[in-house]
Amino acid sequence: MPISRRSLIRSAAALALGRAARSADMITLSPGPKDVEMPVSGFVDEITPVGNFFVRCHTLIPAVNAAEWKLELGGLVDKPISFTLAELKQFPHLDLVAVLECAGNGRSFFQPRVAGAQWQFGSVGCARWTGVRLRDVLAKAGVKPGVTQILMDGADVPMGTMPKFQRTIEISKALDPDTLLAWDMNGKPLTPDNGFPLRVIAPGWASDSWCKWLTKLEPMDHEFEGFWMKTAYRHPNHHVEPGAAVDAKDMTPVTDLNVKSVIAIPGAVVRPGRVAVIGMAWSNASPLTKVELSVDGGKTWASARFTGKGTKYGFRKWTYDWRVSDGEHILISRATNAAGQTQPMEAEWNPNGYLYNAAQPRRISVGSAAPEHPVEQPPAGPASYQAACFSCHDDHMMRMQRLTRAQWDREITKMTGWGAQVKAEDRPALLDYLASIFKP
Repeated sequence: MPISRRSLIRSAAALALGRAARSADMITLSPGPKDVEMPVSGFVDEITPVGNFFVRCHTLIPAVNAAEWKLELGGLVDKPISFTLAELKQFPHLDLVAVLECAGNGRSFFQPRVAGAQWQFGSVGCARWTGVRLRDVLAKAGVKPGVTQILMDGADVPMGTMPKFQRTIEISKALDPDTLLAWDMNGKPLTPDNGFPLRVIAPGWASDSWCKWLTKLEPMDHEFEGFWMKTAYRHPNHHVEPGAAVDAKDMTPVTDLNVKSVIAIPGAVVRPGRVAVIGMAWSNASPLTKVELSVDGGKTWASARFTGKGTKYGFRKWTYDWRVSDGEHILISRATNAAGQTQPMEAEWNPNGYLYNAAQPRRISVGSAAPEHPVEQPPAGPASYQAACFSCHDDHMMRMQRLTRAQWDREITKMTGWGAQVKAEDRPALLDYLASIFKP
């Protein structure tokens, strides 16, 4: 069906931000903890340069001494064991090209708006990862019968009273031959931003399962009760009416990615004549089968052409030869995989804003540029604002969210559960400030 005007307006605003940055200029959502994403103009390389790779952190980036670092294996194993990086490199190596995507990529496009980092298109990248199969490392310790989960822990330290970031991965995924413990990214050691010295590679799954700065693995025979599994990174497994709240117990952990595509070229303005439309598509463990492009807002569709060889879990570059006439045009790309999953025109709404994959419209003008929109600085808030909110992050997190009063009320409750210090007498003024300054 043709694209809605509401979706077009949302995407046009985001694309204006992307146009303001060259491919090497990342878009900063938060400098600390560090959250940066790649502009749409960066979607031209099937292997994303490390400098263009998004960064998502819940904590400050830890400083790890590689000489002292060890990976410890305990829990339900026959023989607790630890490995230095040099010892891990004695295992057979494997190179794997795979897409790493934040579960919240595209969150800013959901309507009604949802809380969290307001990612646009670029909290995703594709790299060549080098490491050892996780199953080979687990075999050295001997996983006991009945194990269902592997608990992953890293060197990152929680801020304030925030719960420690610990996630589990299902034993079937841990034993998959494509699941790795990687030390290299694009032929060089991992950077601190990307998990130095070791991270989990869970291809086809969202990045919350790709634990960074890995220090411990613990096989378990039950579900982990920690916050980041029981409350965070959960997704409803049934239809939810937009705006409805869903209890965490009625959701399941995020795992598989959705099939998706992005238009990188052209920009917002073109000249009449022949134009190459270029973009990128990716999927989960099911390989891509096609990308289609519409130049009339979704009324008609034509097949784009894949370039390059492609890999099971990687980006696939595509192109389309477009003959442009005068006027305005709305370009939309949509990808399909072998499982028959196709990008929808409207994404299924969920309260945490995960796995957004709607086909994205892009307005193209012939001969005129889009207006610039200056960013306004918010006025100073009450004393309780900095005391409550700035112990774990700065004001970027609030400035980008733009929530309703009811949503900010829920966010205060959530953040106090995470350890934010909010006195009962200060809460009304704090809520008034957030709801009036950072509103939709």
